[in-house]
Amino acid sequence: MSKSNGILILVLGALTAIAPFSIDMYLPGMNEIAKDLGTPISDVQLTLTSFFFGISFGQLFYGPIIDRFGRKIPLLIGLTLYIMSSLACGFSNSVNALIFFRFLQSLGACAGMVIPRAVVRDVFSPHEGAKVFSQIILVMGIAPILAPTVGGLLLQFASWNWIFFTLTGISTLMLFGSVLIFQDSKGGDSSISLKIAPVIKEYIEVFSNPIFKTYVLSSGFSASVMFAYIGGSPFVFMVLNGLTQTEYSYLFGFNAFGLILSSQINRILLKKFEAATIVKYVGYSYLILCSLLVIFQIFGLGFIPMLVLIFFLVSAFGLIVPNASALAMAPFSKNAGSASALMGALQMVFGAVSTAAVSLLHDGTAYPMIAVMSISGVMSLASLFFFGKAHKRIKES
Repeated sequence: MSKSNGILILVLGALTAIAPFSIDMYLPGMNEIAKDLGTPISDVQLTLTSFFFGISFGQLFYGPIIDRFGRKIPLLIGLTLYIMSSLACGFSNSVNALIFFRFLQSLGACAGMVIPRAVVRDVFSPHEGAKVFSQIILVMGIAPILAPTVGGLLLQFASWNWIFFTLTGISTLMLFGSVLIFQDSKGGDSSISLKIAPVIKEYIEVFSNPIFKTYVLSSGFSASVMFAYIGGSPFVFMVLNGLTQTEYSYLFGFNAFGLILSSQINRILLKKFEAATIVKYVGYSYLILCSLLVIFQIFGLGFIPMLVLIFFLVSAFGLIVPNASALAMAPFSKNAGSASALMGALQMVFGAVSTAAVSLLHDGTAYPMIAVMSISGVMSLASLFFFGKAHKRIKES
């Protein structure tokens, strides 16, 4: 791979890391936020849900914009919005204000979600794209390791507000870096309409593509597994099982390391197997792991077995996402921005629904998190099997 492509992948990975940093860095402080704002932790969990909803619908807005005007200008606007809303989060004095500003923060962060996927489609073939997505995960995967750790360390010396002030500083550096380094991989296309009716029609056509539908739904349910874990783990790990903020941060980072490791194993597997084959067998592993997770919880086999299964479920995400992303984006070129936006939006909608489900089902036990994770894992395989069969029938007809 050329030096220029290496720099490009590093930049794309850093941009993609904005969202996980925004999600993971304040997780160790959820209990402190709840106490400081005088609200139940279930209400604080809604700040995570509002972020997921914002990053979902915001991506749909960015899709046609980056196809029409190119990649760089929308990126800079998105980063600016992120900086301003992160600062507002830090000054929030009520949970409702924090929920609102987290929503605005997500609208800025989603520029870093949509644009990298579109750039990979612009520059690389589908098979090479799967390898590139694995490398991007390597870069962005550092975020779930560093973010909770940094958040936990900040909480030892300062209030939770400084988590958001730190995010403001990091994103400001990224804005300056993007101005200097980031180059458009594809110019604007004035034939792309920004009117509501054509945009909706475009998204319907994208979703109607059987290849796209197969892999975007499978990866969407896979995202639900991950985000149910993210939303439920602070309560399950710290409240139910007595981990400290620092211990939680280390454990969260260890699970993130599993995701990074699996994404790099994926690069090795791609030398011998097609991306579609890898996705299929990871789907089967979801069925096994989720079944064991439910069985272990029912029979009360303890915290450690649950942690082991969760580690493998989180790690599986690093195999699903690079391959499913490349396969879902493969049929599109002119409208790669819209395809990227719809894929990311659906993944985040699934994530928002799963975190909301964990919050709404909160009953003082680990069952809500485990149930949502397990149902989502089974549905990931079911979607791949059902729509994959339909895709093959269409291909053969």
